[in-house]
Amino acid sequence: MKKVIVTTTINPPTKAIEGFQAMRDWDLVVIGDKKTPKYHLDRGIYVSPEDQEKYDRALSDAIGWNCIQRRSFGLLWAKDLGADVVALVDDDNIPLPGWGDDLMVGKEVEVDYYETDLPAFDPLGATNHGQLWHRGYPLPLLSKRNYNQKSRRKVIVNVQADLWNGDPDIDAICRMEHAPECTFDPERLPMAANKMSPFNSQNTFLSGAYLKDYFLFPHVGRMDDIWASFYVQAKGCRVIYGKASVYQQRNEHDLLSDMRQEYLGYENNLKIVNDLARDPASILAYLPGRSAWAFQLYRRHFNHG
Repeated sequence: MKKVIVTTTINPPTKAIEGFQAMRDWDLVVIGDKKTPKYHLDRGIYVSPEDQEKYDRALSDAIGWNCIQRRSFGLLWAKDLGADVVALVDDDNIPLPGWGDDLMVGKEVEVDYYETDLPAFDPLGATNHGQLWHRGYPLPLLSKRNYNQKSRRKVIVNVQADLWNGDPDIDAICRMEHAPECTFDPERLPMAANKMSPFNSQNTFLSGAYLKDYFLFPHVGRMDDIWASFYVQAKGCRVIYGKASVYQQRNEHDLLSDMRQEYLGYENNLKIVNDLARDPASILAYLPGRSAWAFQLYRRHFNHG
């Protein structure tokens, strides 16, 4: 099985990157940006801005620079490497012992299975940190979350979204309110649900079969990976949430800036999950033209051969 780790960075190699490049049964691909300093990996592939432009200048221009959405070039590198599984990570996600050992992608796994009548499911509300909610969960549904309908069920896994101890990837308002330091109870995981749910592009394991349908949409703020998660689920991808396998030592963020970049989601996420449940192509109605064009250019790499 070919396994590839993909990340972006504007930093010198971090403690997290050192940990990931030490994973002997994984290949590491690091995507650089204009701000990335001179970069060296002892083991792995560093893709410079020049390499990216040589690979697809039109896609590079459509995505733009100094943004985490450059990570989509890493997905294309993983495709070209023949990846069966792609792990998307951040350079502030320090792998815990055993990271990647409990890989469930492509397997049938028994999980705690939640059923909800709401249009979307929030996984964090079912954890021992139930006061939190995942970035991208539709805010109008927060007060209606209910986790009473739980059973055990076997599901085939296409995406394994492992959680993150430390300072996790939650909604900006939630972070300002709670300033959490988390240790997620592994006994409550893995879990899945009958409805669409947000997952991010950090510490997330994706089946290579879904690379064509997974794209980090540029020019939509911090909804890039959230809308990607909604779209790929609308295309039939099944996600489960696994136990925390990284410690997130979060890079410095301006929380007000994060909130502004999430506002597009506050306005649209409930409409999007409802629309996508009927027609996956409806995502295009929410994308600015440059983002839709980038998605088309990305998909072009899967339309031949």
